[in-house]
Amino acid sequence: MTPSIPEDQRLQFVLHQFIFPFSLDRHSRDKVKHRLMKDGFHPFYLQNLSLEDAYYGEKFRVSHHNLERYYLPFTNHILFPRREEDEGLRRFSKSVGLSCCMDTEFGSVPFTIHSVDVLLCPFDIGFVTVRTELSSGDLFYSQALEFAARFRILQNLKDQHKQTQFTVGEEGYAEVEDLLFRKLVPGMIPYMDKTELKESYFEKLPFFVDERMFVHSLYAFEQGQEITDIDLYRGSRIDGTDQGGHPYISASNPEYISRYCRKHAYDRWAPHTYYLTEESSFVCLTNQGREAAGAIGSHMCGEYYYAILLNLFYKIVLLKLSTRYSHVQLEKNQDEIEDLIRAITLFSAKYYFLEVVSQSQGKDIFLQVKEHLGSDHLFTEVKETLSALYTYQEDFTSKRSSYLLQILTIYTVISGIYGMNQVIEDLKGDIDWSKVLGYSSFEYVALAVTLSGMVVSFVLGFHTIFRYMKEWRKRREQKKP
Repeated sequence: MTPSIPEDQRLQFVLHQFIFPFSLDRHSRDKVKHRLMKDGFHPFYLQNLSLEDAYYGEKFRVSHHNLERYYLPFTNHILFPRREEDEGLRRFSKSVGLSCCMDTEFGSVPFTIHSVDVLLCPFDIGFVTVRTELSSGDLFYSQALEFAARFRILQNLKDQHKQTQFTVGEEGYAEVEDLLFRKLVPGMIPYMDKTELKESYFEKLPFFVDERMFVHSLYAFEQGQEITDIDLYRGSRIDGTDQGGHPYISASNPEYISRYCRKHAYDRWAPHTYYLTEESSFVCLTNQGREAAGAIGSHMCGEYYYAILLNLFYKIVLLKLSTRYSHVQLEKNQDEIEDLIRAITLFSAKYYFLEVVSQSQGKDIFLQVKEHLGSDHLFTEVKETLSALYTYQEDFTSKRSSYLLQILTIYTVISGIYGMNQVIEDLKGDIDWSKVLGYSSFEYVALAVTLSGMVVSFVLGFHTIFRYMKEWRKRREQKKP
């Protein structure tokens, strides 16, 4: 039996932050920075207190002091780099304040785009965040969920029956992709790594999972409005409306819905506030007053926003490392294996923290997000990958050293005992090459061994210098933020 959906509840306001992760071309980081600065984006520095209320709308303000205290010190230097050359999540933000409208077959939904973030991260990972707010007088829960369900879809590859148009001033956009990359972040697409698109038939952007953005949202119900398991489930799964425009839920078993809520909800502040984590969403539902709900919104824009970013960064880097391992297994490229070992070791030692948050409630939420995004499971697999790579590298190095030792031993024995004593006198001073014509067959062998031994020595020397320079360049590139 399909559970009955409560009468559509009114909302005070809704805050959405849509996050699109992408892979950055490894040689274009500096070009991206220059392009962002040209387009009006500004570097985000925690010490700049004037940015506390610059990007979140009139209702919300993110305290930089609280943000710093929320995370442990060794995490802060990764999340909030002090200088441009420091490593970490380099954030560039732009306040846009655009009044927009989403037109559907069932009506129009006005919304505001407050700001856009672009984050450039280690391992050639990037994020684009679009921060929106719904706050019209007649705002309902199903309407807000449907807005999130449609706005998060960059390319309309599915649900062709749904007619969606986004209007910004006099400009119209049929897809969120056009709104994002033609209006909000123009010029970003050329700097994305499109290597994986060569194996794709239809996709135009390098998606890590699918064509949908991660949804980070707050639904502020009218004060005192009851929040049920159905509301929690719909919010977490972003179930808006069906084809007829009626409230929709993607499950029919009440017991399943209850089990889902117990597993995915953090209900420390129930029955007034709930946080739910899903693979593609992090949602807060609250029925507190406007002031308390506004304070929660500030936390969603600040502390919880960075918790989501850090966990998404973990997941995507681990996915990239796993993908690289599958390619390395087929190719058995020694340089790629060494690069992958170095990348996994660097990530494990410098970026993947077991303890991140200093406050108990924040720690609980962070661990919940980490669990549902599957970072720990992926990290375990990557650590096993590292062990396998080390084993392969040890075997390969041992065999290569054994072969090289055999070759050098043979040359040493032959040239030292036999070869050099045969022809060394003829190779002193000005060489008389006419004597070569009178050599015996053994002397020709000795000459060949002597000259080839010199060639092998030079080749090994140049190869060693080349590998040293290559390693030096790699270390230098990795130090760049």
